[in-house]
Formats: sequence, structure tokens, C-alpha cells
Amino acid sequence: MNLDFSEEEKMLRSAARRFLAAECSRKLVRELEEDRKGYCPELWRKMAEQGWMGLTLPKEYGGMEMSLMSLIVLLEEMGRNIVPGPFFSTVALCAPAILAAGTAEQKRELLPRLVRGELILSFALTEPGARYDATGVRVTARRDGGDYIIDGTKLFAADAHVADYLICVTRTRDGATPEAGITLFLVDGKRPGIRCEVVPTIAADKLCEVVFDKVRVSKKNMLGKLHQGWPVVKRVLEQATVAKCAEMIGGAQAALEMTTEYAKTRVQYERPIGSFQAIQHFLADMATSLELARDITYQAAWYVGDGLPCTKEVAMAKAWTSDTYTLIAQRAVHIHGGIGATSEHDISLYYRRAKAAELAFGDPDFQREVVAREWLGY
Repeated sequence: MNLDFSEEEKMLRSAARRFLAAECSRKLVRELEEDRKGYCPELWRKMAEQGWMGLTLPKEYGGMEMSLMSLIVLLEEMGRNIVPGPFFSTVALCAPAILAAGTAEQKRELLPRLVRGELILSFALTEPGARYDATGVRVTARRDGGDYIIDGTKLFAADAHVADYLICVTRTRDGATPEAGITLFLVDGKRPGIRCEVVPTIAADKLCEVVFDKVRVSKKNMLGKLHQGWPVVKRVLEQATVAKCAEMIGGAQAALEMTTEYAKTRVQYERPIGSFQAIQHFLADMATSLELARDITYQAAWYVGDGLPCTKEVAMAKAWTSDTYTLIAQRAVHIHGGIGATSEHDISLYYRRAKAAELAFGDPDFQREVVAREWLGY
């Protein structure tokens, strides 16, 4: 296992940091929190011009065919700058699903447009039960001639309100196990019968409730094989979970750096607060936890990128990184004092995103259950 970055990955990190510092200010982040769309079309276009939409996609579709670790590097920088918009849902969730399960025709039609920034996609998996396993899938798709009729409600579908297509995870039959009978469909986001509403969240990210009321989709819009969609979902979730860990590491790094600088310059009792032992120990614990989170995330990404079994490694990474980001954000607010608890201060942006990311793809308790099951074997 070699976790050293290649020269190409180092160049990507430097370029992304420069680009985002220039194009994605905290002012823009705050403005987009209030904007219904939740993203800036101009920034989206520029990101596509950088080649980021197709970073890991094959060259035959216009992509750059780089490694998963390259996406990890990029998302770390995005987390550092709290980049709003549908990049994660489109590139980290939906693109791998299409690449893994799509037909040759679906790939030719969708992936080049995705690379050019012409498509926004949303992955509709979770439901009111908010589970990330197959037992939570209750939205049904029943056969009706050459079509399927989708009924039910999806919850927390990121960016569904602006998506051109939704990848909807449905139950097409009851099988012997919850994983049996899961089928994926590509659904036009403007299809009759779809009702979409943005749900207010602590991070002001655009998570949506999507109601499917007898939505008719053609059989040709099936993504993958009938009743055999869960292995695709499982692998996509593993990659997306590691990608979310990378985003959290970037945010935690920014919060730590901001807080360290504040501790050096904030004077209380005629000395910088960073000279007090309690503050020093807070910062030492924050830095230590972050380094461990970074290492465990890179290791999990290596497993996923090489296509190795990694359920336990991914769950470990998500549990630890979620706890770490929350710890760092909470301690950052404490060290900043009263100003850190105000919405006007930038540290609050990171605190709110830490709490939101904690729940994404399963909270730490859910992930610990996965680790225990994998470790103990039952």
C-alpha cells in the first residue's frame, strides 16, 4: 500500500487550492446558502472547464481518467473552502453508478454531457427511515407493460430540485433478503408526478424530499439489471462515503488552522490565549485526531480505488472522521468564545457542516455497528 501522492495529484491539489481561493469566497458561500438553487452556474461552468466533472471518468467520454485518490485530493480542497453546489451528488455519487451499471448507450448519452457540466444528477436512496442499507428501501417500481410505475417518497436527496436526472433506488420485488429485489432507474427530474421540496437543514445544503406519485419510466431507463441493483448501490456508497470523509478532512483542517491563528493573536490577561495549557491541549487533541482521520481515510480510499473488499475500513473511516470533524468544530467554537457562536463568524460555517456531514451516509453509531458486525462476524 503506497499512500504517497503522485506529482499529478500534488499539482491538482495546488491548482484546486488556488482556483477555489479565487472563485469561491466565504461571501459567495453565504449568498448561496440563501439562494434556492444553492449553486452558482458560473462557478459550475468554470469547474467543468477545469476538468473536475470528469476527473475519474474514462477518456472515451471526455474524462481525465485519474485515480480515486485524485478525487479525494480535490474533495479535500472543496471541503476546505465549503464549496456549495451539486458537485458531490453528480460526480461522487451518480457518475460512478452510471459508469458501473449503465448500458453503452446510457454512458454515451450521459457521461460526455456530465463532463462538460451540462448535467446535474441526484442520487435518491434514503427515505423517511433515513437508513443507508437495503432495509430502508420502500419506494416501489411495478411493471406496467413496457414501463415501470414508481411510487413513494425519497428524503434527503441532495440537489434533486435542480437535477436533470435522478437515480432512484427502488424495490421491484420482495426477496429472501432486503438486498434482493432492488432496481435502479434513471428518472427525468421534470417527469410528471414528481414533487420536489428543499428541506431546511443546519448546513443550508439543498437536501430534498422527492415524492414519486405514479411516475412512469421506460424500461430502457433501468440502470443495471432488474432486481440486482444493490451491489451497485453498495459500491457507490463505499466510494461516496470515503469521498465525504475527504471533504470533512478539508473542513476540519481549515477550522483547525483558523483556530490556531486565533489562539496566537487573541490576547487575554495580557498574553495570547494559545499560551494557556488548556487551549494548547485542546489544539493538540484536534491536530492529533485530524492526522489519524486523514490516514484512515486515505487507507480506505486505497482499498476502494483498487476494488478490494473494504466495508469495515470505510465504516471505520466514516465513524472516526465524523467524530473528528465534530470535535474540531466544537472546540473551535469554544476557543473563539462568544464570537464563535455567532452566524456572522466563518467558524460557524464549518460547525454547521460538521454536524450535517456527521449524518451523511450513516452516523458514527451506524458505522460502529457495521465495524462490529464485520469484526465479530455476526
